[in-house]
Amino acid sequence: MKLFIEPAGAEADVCQVVGGQKVHGFSCQEISMDQSPPQVKKPGESVKISCKISGFDMTSYFMSWIRQKPGKALEWIGYVNSGSTDEPTYADSMKDHFILTEDVSTSTQFLEAKSLRAEDTAVYYCARETR
Repeated sequence: MKLFIEPAGAEADVCQVVGGQKVHGFSCQEISMDQSPPQVKKPGESVKISCKISGFDMTSYFMSWIRQKPGKALEWIGYVNSGSTDEPTYADSMKDHFILTEDVSTSTQFLEAKSLRAEDTAVYYCARETR
């Protein structure tokens, strides 16, 4: 998921990135993300990104979200112990900005960001733990 947040008055684009990538110990190759229609987002708005899982039972894994800002290193946002009643775990710098949820019945993970900022422009990855 590539998310661009532009200054007020400018247009932004939300598009999907799908690929079999391995990201810092997390395997992305069996995870797919349903494409959402393009959206325009401005600072202060919210966005909810979905990650539709296929090819394995997500409730057997910790499911993480990671992002990469342009020209920067990967940043871990947090993870969900899928299928459990445990609260999501967040990186300290992310916990007040992002909300991680899931819908086990549809094998879908969600990342929601409220009050978007220009610095939220990044590629967002849904990933599972490796075994």
